[in-house]
This record gives sequence, structure tokens and C-alpha cells, in this order.
Amino acid sequence: MTEFPIIHTNVWDSIWAVPVIIIVTEIVKKVLPIKPQYVSSIATIIGLLISIFISHPNNLSAGIFMGIFYSAAAIGAYSSLKTSFRAYRNRS
Repeated sequence: MTEFPIIHTNVWDSIWAVPVIIIVTEIVKKVLPIKPQYVSSIATIIGLLISIFISHPNNLSAGIFMGIFYSAAAIGAYSSLKTSFRAYRNRS
């Protein structure tokens, strides 16, 4: 049985990667006519690109693994902020 790869990551990678993914996704949404169901796929692609080419350039498996986590965190943070903002605006 093969061992799982050891993934060395830095907490600072996720601290800057998540906001960058949210900002770039918003810019892409404003510039290109994208259907809402494809926005999470675009965020995942951006997260994978950041992780594979910037955070983990020498380890493809770590880049893919962490890129999915970065994009999931960005999608969740965006959804949470959007829901909270809508609830705050609609309160009586």
C-alpha cells in the first residue's frame, strides 16, 4: 500500500488565496457574461491555478489537493457573506 503524500502548506497561502479567488471571480463575472451555475467552477479553476503554479509549484498532487480546498473556502466565504448581507438588508 502506498503512503499518502505529505503536503507542506503555509497558512499564509490560504489567507491570501481565498480573497484573491473571490476578487478574481467577481472581476470575471463583471467582464464576461457567465451563467450563475458556472461561477463555482470558475472559482475552482482559479484556485487550482493559484495552488498549482504559485503555492505548490513542485508538487502536482499537493497543488490539486490544496487548490480544491482554497476554492471551496472561497465559495463558502462568498456564500456566507452574501447570505448574511441579504439577511441584514431584509430584517424588519
